[in-house]
Amino acid sequence: MTGTLAMVAQLLIVVGGAPYLVALMRKVRARLEGRVGAGIGQNWRDLRKLARKEPTSPPDAGLFFTGAPPVLAATSLLITAVVPLVSTRLPLAGAADLIAVVGLLLLGTVALALAGLDTGTAFGGMGASREMTIAALVEPTLLLSVFALSVRAHSTNLDAIAATGAAHDARLFCPASLLAAAALTIAALAEAGRLPVDNPSTHLELTMVHEAMVLEYSGRDLALVEWAAAARLTLLLGLLTGLFLPWGIATMGGPLALVAGVASFTAKLIILGVALAAAEVWMAKIRLFKVPELLAGSFVLALLAVTASFVLA
Repeated sequence: MTGTLAMVAQLLIVVGGAPYLVALMRKVRARLEGRVGAGIGQNWRDLRKLARKEPTSPPDAGLFFTGAPPVLAATSLLITAVVPLVSTRLPLAGAADLIAVVGLLLLGTVALALAGLDTGTAFGGMGASREMTIAALVEPTLLLSVFALSVRAHSTNLDAIAATGAAHDARLFCPASLLAAAALTIAALAEAGRLPVDNPSTHLELTMVHEAMVLEYSGRDLALVEWAAAARLTLLLGLLTGLFLPWGIATMGGPLALVAGVASFTAKLIILGVALAAAEVWMAKIRLFKVPELLAGSFVLALLAVTASFVLA
């Protein structure tokens, strides 16, 4: 029963809190840049306004264009239900395999890239091409960086990895874990379309990646895409906290442990969101042809983490 409540709590936090997290990050950036900025409830108001509007489609768009928003939202919800965010005792913990979770992330990415191609526009094709170039380097890095942690847990199950980290938190500061954390952080920023890889607030042709693929969306479809993008950012930050900062995560049954897990996850999510927003103020977007070099460097860090985990095990 506690595991079911934990899964429901995770879904409520991600579904309801993801737009607030993005709005909080925008508010922090605005304040640091000397602007007032919109309130943290503005994102939800925008999503409600979009949800009341009928979606439109380009004349040449087909099944991939209309199917991408539901696929993107469904994969985000499924990942939320299985990954350890507030507890390691989820009823679907057996499905939280590393390869399966990364595959679900890639499925959403591919669905949106196919939608960009399906529009038949130059912007959609350009954004899809750039997105798949980034994904080809990000997904192996995600796999290797978490696989470095799976050595000590003797399992690729994310719940088992998080439980092992919570029980033996001294191992979190070993060289393998620190290298894996650095690699996963860079990969998460690229996967979520944040600086320095992508700028979510730009509409300049030379710099667009994610925004180029969703230019043709409107109404309910755009609301789903925007919510899914916020949810994926929340999930990636939650994955970082669950694997590398597992303090407070519920590893035992009981309502008190669950409440502590929810409070701990929420606090860590807010802290990471504020820190990321503050870092983006002082961070410039790197040139597009430099992105593969950055992601290749993160892949090397993940590979070194795997090597160190076997040597130091």
